[in-house]
Amino acid sequence: MSLAKSVAEILRDRVTLEVESIDRMYLNVYVPSLQTDFGAASFFRYHRQRPFASGVLMSAMTRAFVASIEAFVRRQDVPLITFNKGERKDDVTARYLAQFQDHEGVLYVGKAQEKATVFRTESRYHPGTGQSYPWLVRSTAMVNNFYFYCVDQDFGPFFLKFCSYFPYNAKLCLNGHEYVKRQLAQRAISFEALDNGFLSCAEPQRLQQIADGLSAEKIDALLRKWLRRLPHPFTRRDREAGFRYDISILQAEFSLTQVLDSPLTGRVFFEEVIRENLDVGRADYVQLIFDRRINKTTPGRFRTRVITYGVIPSLHLDYKHSHIKQYHKQGRALRTETTINDTRDFRIGRRLKNLPLLRDIAFPANRRLLDVQRVSHDCAIGEQAFDRITQPGIIQGQRVSGLHLDDHTALAALNAVILVKLLPHGFTHKDLRQRFAQLLGLDPNQVSRGRMTYQLRRLRLHQIIRRIPKTHRYTVTTSGLKAALFFTRLYARLIRPGLSAIMVARSAPDFPKLGTLDHLEAAFNQLIQEAKLAC
Repeated sequence: MSLAKSVAEILRDRVTLEVESIDRMYLNVYVPSLQTDFGAASFFRYHRQRPFASGVLMSAMTRAFVASIEAFVRRQDVPLITFNKGERKDDVTARYLAQFQDHEGVLYVGKAQEKATVFRTESRYHPGTGQSYPWLVRSTAMVNNFYFYCVDQDFGPFFLKFCSYFPYNAKLCLNGHEYVKRQLAQRAISFEALDNGFLSCAEPQRLQQIADGLSAEKIDALLRKWLRRLPHPFTRRDREAGFRYDISILQAEFSLTQVLDSPLTGRVFFEEVIRENLDVGRADYVQLIFDRRINKTTPGRFRTRVITYGVIPSLHLDYKHSHIKQYHKQGRALRTETTINDTRDFRIGRRLKNLPLLRDIAFPANRRLLDVQRVSHDCAIGEQAFDRITQPGIIQGQRVSGLHLDDHTALAALNAVILVKLLPHGFTHKDLRQRFAQLLGLDPNQVSRGRMTYQLRRLRLHQIIRRIPKTHRYTVTTSGLKAALFFTRLYARLIRPGLSAIMVARSAPDFPKLGTLDHLEAAFNQLIQEAKLAC
């Protein structure tokens, strides 16, 4: 088997299975009207007809709720365990899951003390009479949380965590890949699983259709189904009065999994991509990938991180509270995953009904990251294009000079083109001049408008850039970007270090040992390979 030479070849020819799917979702389950002190007070005063709201009434509800959980555990004969400090809940769940034989049911119930939002009663004093009276305030406290780890026939493993204190907010955690596995098994479609993914499938198109079918309505139905089965903190009368749980999105992961033909292919991809994309977390790249404008007031840190676990690297880039992670999954698949931690980063509400809008943001973001990586690495150009760019000539009836590799102003102009390529609405004369001057070590004011106009004209006639009709803005062409990348990298990686090495060798006493032209050709080929220029 030949070794892939470029990122484009890997993504085009070496991918055996490709799946877009929702991965892990962490959802907030709450009663909307009970999230404020006024709403909590109204629940007790107007719904339950109590003289006033107080912690005593809440404590009575909590005792009844905990008693119903204990009775449920005894009745269903499921373990009730207390999580130890530092103990990984996933490890505990894996042990119980390995012993579970049924299609559906409760694995176990776990208990842990965690910080939660609650309501407290504090004493306040009437300014006229001086009498004290209780008042509800929103606060936080360390309280018991009960984890119901379950297996659903359609969704597979998931957990529902209840806070044991008013207003009894809960968290629902599920996995989209587990949902797809269950659906494939029910349809008798054979597949080979990766940990949290797929290695192969007999019907790839059907697999993708099932993944696309995981909707907000199905997730909501999962919650309603298990709320009916598990202990509930609110009575039937409470629920009939409108105090029902709703769902919002705390965290959602949207993954693109591309299974590669061999582990070596994945290593080649990451060695190439990480080397070429250490700046992909820069603001201008991020605004292209997430299709969002970024300016000086945009909050968040824009950075690229390469994190290595053992010998496995992963690439991370951030946008506000959200980020994209790319890594080599189990040595077999390329996983590109957008995690949205706050839907407001994209001016989208947190309610679960907004899931389709998040899909339309996250899945294209994964694809655009791969597009940036493909273009940044595979910048080879043909001989005809090379001659057209480097040779002077008459283009569109206008005489134009070539862009020569020994012309430092031409190289600065091409480097500046790369820097302005990802501006979302094109670039202006001023945008290019600022970067062009910095690359030459000059103040922008030292570069005259005439000099910059000459560079713009030369770039335009060589089809590196084009003018946006009816504006004074320009955009970089696809072929122009590839040419700019090729020329600047050819100079930075081959010509400059190559000439330096040759001049050092020429002055060394053992220079004659270079031998024949065959040796020189082999050394030159090795130098090209080390320079990572795409073929």
